[in-house]
Amino acid sequence: MSTTFQTAVKKNVSRQQRQEAIDRLAETGDRTNLSILVEMGGLGGEFRRQALEALVTLRATEQLETLAENRGVDPSLRRRAEEVV
Repeated sequence: MSTTFQTAVKKNVSRQQRQEAIDRLAETGDRTNLSILVEMGGLGGEFRRQALEALVTLRATEQLETLAENRGVDPSLRRRAEEVV
């Protein structure tokens, strides 16, 4: 796992730092780690939504299809992934 990913998931890091870390993952096209963030149940919804929207922006069809089919993903996030694939 990258340092950027670790920053995004650490609870003792500020909200802004976590958002910036997710933005960096998006900027580098790190689709795998963005997908993991969307799937993480312990991560706040705002961060999972941000990661999902980054995947939408990246046109990460494969990851979005997987998320849309994954019953472990929050239903609202799953619906959003379904909308864009």
